[in-house]
Amino acid sequence: MKKSLQFLFVFILLFWRQSMAQTTQSIATTKATFSNPLAVQFGDPYVLHTKGMYYMYGTGGGANKGFSAYSSKDMVNWKAEGQVYFHDNKNAWNDPKASFGGAYWAPEVYEVKGKFYLFYSAQWNVNPTKEMENFRIGVAVSDKPTGPFIDLSNKPVFDPGYPIIDANVFFDTNGKAYLYYSRCCYKHSVDSEVADLARKKGWFKEIEESWVYGVELKPDFSGVIGEPVLLLRPPVRLNDKQAEWESRSVTAREVNRRWTEGSVTFKKDNTYYMMYSANNFAGRYYAIGYATATSPLGPYKKAANNPVLQKNTDQGGSVTGTGHNSVTYSPDGKEMFCVYHARTAKTGDERVVCIDRMQVQNGRITILGPTTTPQKLPSGAKATASGN
Repeated sequence: MKKSLQFLFVFILLFWRQSMAQTTQSIATTKATFSNPLAVQFGDPYVLHTKGMYYMYGTGGGANKGFSAYSSKDMVNWKAEGQVYFHDNKNAWNDPKASFGGAYWAPEVYEVKGKFYLFYSAQWNVNPTKEMENFRIGVAVSDKPTGPFIDLSNKPVFDPGYPIIDANVFFDTNGKAYLYYSRCCYKHSVDSEVADLARKKGWFKEIEESWVYGVELKPDFSGVIGEPVLLLRPPVRLNDKQAEWESRSVTAREVNRRWTEGSVTFKKDNTYYMMYSANNFAGRYYAIGYATATSPLGPYKKAANNPVLQKNTDQGGSVTGTGHNSVTYSPDGKEMFCVYHARTAKTGDERVVCIDRMQVQNGRITILGPTTTPQKLPSGAKATASGN
């Protein structure tokens, strides 16, 4: 009997020690940091925060001619939710057989009165002149942030007469909503001193440009009110302080285009901030700038400290192609984050999602990135323990 008790005592002691060791190991591997890039392969990432959960939407991400979504409680660890928008829904107006695989790009989702509205761009199936770039903006609705989203109408929100992409919606404090978008470079050659330089150097015969416009939305999103207003475009003169960084795709002879796209607008202290991306999204010079205004439809003035996010390879880093961002806040609402896509030395041509802290003080935006080193978790996020 004594031997049995001794054996039982030894067994309990060994079990206790093993359990303590496992607990100690779990505590030792508790993660209180994160590093970019996140484990999400998206272009044009957009984050919606609702009811304590984050939902991310973007271009690609495994979606088959449509859009997929990810969810997260802490903005760092993301769960795939599958495809949430399908090109062949009952009200679809897009053309999945058109160029660029139908061009299902840049989705953004907004919560309005208990419904979720997905704005996106795609190729329009009405194309009598057979344009290669026939993009328009549509809107789909769902009862849940994870879909399925069904188009509100069997046609785009409106037709400005030229291809448009990169929808962003801003809801002002007076209840009005504004749609911002980018007129594509396609067949939009523009005279400028940069175009003159490109011709003189023998780089390109012409330079096409994309411009950002804004227009008021109808309350039910069925169309627009009034005419679109030109808000942002690439600089015309070489001595413009913005010309150097916004023209790098041309001066590096990557392509005969200058972009102003991927805009996102927010309001702080009665100032409207419009962030935007310039240069070739597929190149290393893609970068983010911003402009400010005192009304949602401008006029906007570009910031002196542009670009506020760009490649860091010149400083020994591994990140290029930083752009098309959205803005969100930490779980406790105390920290502001820039969510953007980029490329790294490891990911190659694949666009991956990064998040970095941003600050807005005295009318000036600062983004603390791009980073690839460990950063503190967003404030209010709970540290996770690996191995549990």
